[in-house]
Amino acid sequence: MARRASWRRRTVLLLVLAMVAGAIYTAVAFLQRSETLITERCTADAGGRSGDLATDQAANAALITAVAIRRGLPARAASIALATALQESKLRNIDYGDKAGPDSRGLFQQRPSQGWGTTEQVMEPYYASNAFYDALVKVSGYESMNITDAAQRVQRSAYPDAYAKHEGVARAFASALTGQTPAGLDCSLRAPDAAGDPDVVLEGLTAALGDVPASADGTTLLVEAEGTQAWAVAHWAVANAKALSITEVQVDDRRWNRESRDGWQAAQVPPGQLRITVAEAPGS
Repeated sequence: MARRASWRRRTVLLLVLAMVAGAIYTAVAFLQRSETLITERCTADAGGRSGDLATDQAANAALITAVAIRRGLPARAASIALATALQESKLRNIDYGDKAGPDSRGLFQQRPSQGWGTTEQVMEPYYASNAFYDALVKVSGYESMNITDAAQRVQRSAYPDAYAKHEGVARAFASALTGQTPAGLDCSLRAPDAAGDPDVVLEGLTAALGDVPASADGTTLLVEAEGTQAWAVAHWAVANAKALSITEVQVDDRRWNRESRDGWQAAQVPPGQLRITVAEAPGS
């Protein structure tokens, strides 16, 4: 009888362990499937206008806007540039043209044959953005012109009215990325698949917006910024969160958290300090 009772206990224990293992496997599989079902997108909402972009498009929008900020140009310039790039390349740095411009390249489909620079230059996003703004600032009164008219004065497109359909998205992203609309940009992302590096974030931030007082503290980059500059940096970080494995951004008593996916929420943040946190290495 004792042997039979012992056998029964072992059997029950094995069944319980099997059920626990099955539950854990089901939970893990569910979480993994939930991650794959997430559609990674970035949304800008500003001044009654809104729009969605894929993560790579949002990163390019952040770069184009950062160049405008660095040059001291108004948000209107960024709106015009974004509408142009949306029409010309869908905000992607493509290495081909079309029948009308077979040598067109890059974010703005600039043509080396028309004096925009070499093929290598127009494929470099910072160069291409600066080249666009160089031409835009020569357009007298562009700040008060319709976006499609200003873009056409720069691009000389065969479809002069095509830029108008991108105005809403362009203005929403420009307003958020220039810091004019706090908490105006949100990205829904899957969990990072690699560790981040605050020094790499700082390198990208410096390349985009110039020298910004900042220092690394473990997995967090501490940036000294206030007002519209702080929000410009914060939104740049969110727009680049996928590529840079950024998990959280805190600024101006608000927090964006990649895992929660609930947009900007209230948080305790020291005045004048912006915190950009990256993912830790797996198992750390």
